Amino acid sequence: MSLVHMTLTAAPATAEAAPAIRRRPSRAWLGLVLPVGIAVIWELLVRAGWSNGRLVPPPSVIFDTLWDLAKSGELWTHTLATVSRVAAGFAVGVVAGTLFGAVAGYSNLSRRLMDPTLQALRAIPSIAWVPLFILWFGIFEQSKITLIAVGVFFPVYLGVMGAIMSVDRKIVEVGRAFRLSGPALVRRILLPAVLPTYIVSLRSGLGLGWMFVVAAELLGASEGLGFLLIDGQQLGKPAQIVAAIVAFAVIGKTTDWLIASASAPFLRWEDRFSARGEER
Repeated sequence: MSLVHMTLTAAPATAEAAPAIRRRPSRAWLGLVLPVGIAVIWELLVRAGWSNGRLVPPPSVIFDTLWDLAKSGELWTHTLATVSRVAAGFAVGVVAGTLFGAVAGYSNLSRRLMDPTLQALRAIPSIAWVPLFILWFGIFEQSKITLIAVGVFFPVYLGVMGAIMSVDRKIVEVGRAFRLSGPALVRRILLPAVLPTYIVSLRSGLGLGWMFVVAAELLGASEGLGFLLIDGQQLGKPAQIVAAIVAFAVIGKTTDWLIASASAPFLRWEDRFSARGEER
């Protein structure tokens, strides 16, 4: 039986399965089961008197704290300051990481020149950059954005470089056999092969950006969720500390979801493995 005949025979089954996949209901709510369950259990333990909830306040106290901060406008002011810093640092880090990763992945000479130095810099803790950036840029926004960009840079750089280096050589040879030009080879072969890993590296870089923003807001910030954390520590307000952590978690998850949702249309061509639980 020829390969063409086998393909045509299998096509109806694939076409019949596609609508079933599209009709599958979303199970995004399952991600709420664990955090909501933990919150409910902790609230019940505190209300039952098994814990005083002083150091780890129950969800009701945290919600009241967030509500008070929202009513006073502090929550929105701090959130806007942090989000703007992460957005600016993320943009700078993504551009730099993509360019350096593409050059290092495409050129062996460039990789041998740049990669050892960049790998050494990657091992430096984020806090170690703080005094140097204060010395260079002062305590203003530029130092904070630079620190966040450093955190975003390395996951993107490694993801792009590794994705380009792992492209199947046979696919590239097929492109050359069809006499594709350099730009056409990048657009039609390298870019689709690199894109899935690139999206993952963007999400990893964004996660590090949210981590680095706390260190960045140690640089003399008077606004931001990181400042809210430090203020809660200095004033002995555990509810404010946990409320800031919850705000970080919610906003971080939202931005990660935005990247995943925006990239989904570009990855529809992937023939990915689906877990058995999702097929039922």
